[in-house]
Amino acid sequence: MRLKNSHIVLILVGALLLGGVGAYTGVKLAQNDDGKGQVSITDDSVLFGKKGVQSEQLPENMEKVAQAFALIQDNYIEDIDNKQLTEGAIEGMLATLEDPHSSYLDVEMMDQFNEQIESSFEGIGAEVSMVNGVVTIVAPIKDSPAEKAGMRPNDEVLSVDGKSLEGLNLNEAVAKIRGEKGTKVVLEIRRAGATDPFDLTITRDEIPVETVYHKVEKMDGKKTGILEITNFSEHTYTEFKEQLDTLEDEGIEGLIIDVRGNPGGLLNVIEEILSLFVPKDIPYIQIEDANGNKAPYYSNLEEKKPYPVSVLIDEGSASASEILAVAMKELGYDIVGHTSYGKGTVQQAIPLGDGSSIKLTTNKWLSPKGEWINEVGVEPTIEVSQPDYYYTNPIILEETLQYDQSNEAIGNMQTMLSGLGYDTSRTDGYFNKETEKAVKQFQADNDLDATGKVDKNTAGVIEAKVIEHIRNGDDDQQLENALEELYK
Repeated sequence: MRLKNSHIVLILVGALLLGGVGAYTGVKLAQNDDGKGQVSITDDSVLFGKKGVQSEQLPENMEKVAQAFALIQDNYIEDIDNKQLTEGAIEGMLATLEDPHSSYLDVEMMDQFNEQIESSFEGIGAEVSMVNGVVTIVAPIKDSPAEKAGMRPNDEVLSVDGKSLEGLNLNEAVAKIRGEKGTKVVLEIRRAGATDPFDLTITRDEIPVETVYHKVEKMDGKKTGILEITNFSEHTYTEFKEQLDTLEDEGIEGLIIDVRGNPGGLLNVIEEILSLFVPKDIPYIQIEDANGNKAPYYSNLEEKKPYPVSVLIDEGSASASEILAVAMKELGYDIVGHTSYGKGTVQQAIPLGDGSSIKLTTNKWLSPKGEWINEVGVEPTIEVSQPDYYYTNPIILEETLQYDQSNEAIGNMQTMLSGLGYDTSRTDGYFNKETEKAVKQFQADNDLDATGKVDKNTAGVIEAKVIEHIRNGDDDQQLENALEELYK
């Protein structure tokens, strides 16, 4: 699919990267032509008519807007910047849509948007959206500061450096969170399952741009390729194709595509990847416009891969990841993990002529069979949860935890220690002798004073070890299950 330079097609979960704008969501692509497989939503004539927006199309009550502008400008008690008024009006119109994926990107944001398309960028590295008025994490980026700090999908960000985000729009909130490499930011996080909010201190860094990783695993003597895609950005298809070719040259007998925690990316990129798997007799995607017209798009592929394929998803898999998952599911392949995020809309970044743009939802995307997964997600064919310690929360201490106490924080800590291989004999929140023994052993193994009590220092080391285990893929039951089921 080829797009005009003037329009950038997005299928992101929608919003912004905490460190840049647009979540690697735009790219200056070649001029549109009449080639097969195009998505016509990028054509000016589809969006605005052949000659763009005409004055006669403007509603009569636009005069009221102009009158309000003049009244404020002439009578407000303080000096008002005309640009501020104009941009406020645009943001107000977009706010009435109640669509978290439509937003105004000012000149500064668009500069950052374009910069991160072509290179790495700085920040904490997490995809966010506005859900019920709260800044919500869709997914942290692999190897980013956010992932290393233990941030998770669906975490809600309540404040930044002690200042509440309540009442701010998404752009304003992100502006407070992003920052230069080496600087620290303290985020107040509310997480499902945790009684109280907690603070995460994250040191901003350069966000990696590599988007595809591969390795080979053996299961029952069969060589299985694993391709992990962290997002769908400008170079993802090239990386994916090169690494898939390498795996096939090595003689893999099966393939697992891992898009867990992948928040989405560019529409044309996922189309290119699907063209490697979905034969030409069925569409890999359908695009529906505002009038309900549906356009299916096909590959030129003659037949399916000669080996089995599975896809790994979770609640952080969104948008482009869901396009991949649902297409592969309807093709008959297994989808393993948890139900995905649920974003079935397409956005375009439309320039306003002064360097700013409106990111606007213009279309729906549908599965090959015409299903719309918006706010529903893609259900796995094989549902698998990770070990309990994958879902634990930071240990919030009001006092040192020790023998004969009982509370929620102790139960959380017991689950962490059990997951790390230290037997506490229970995870119900009662600090028994076995828990004390397990704490002492953990402390001895990690050069801490072996007191058997959990203070802030010990709690921090426990949390760090859990995060390390998760990032290393230890006890990855979803992957193990996918490997076991792949050849059945």
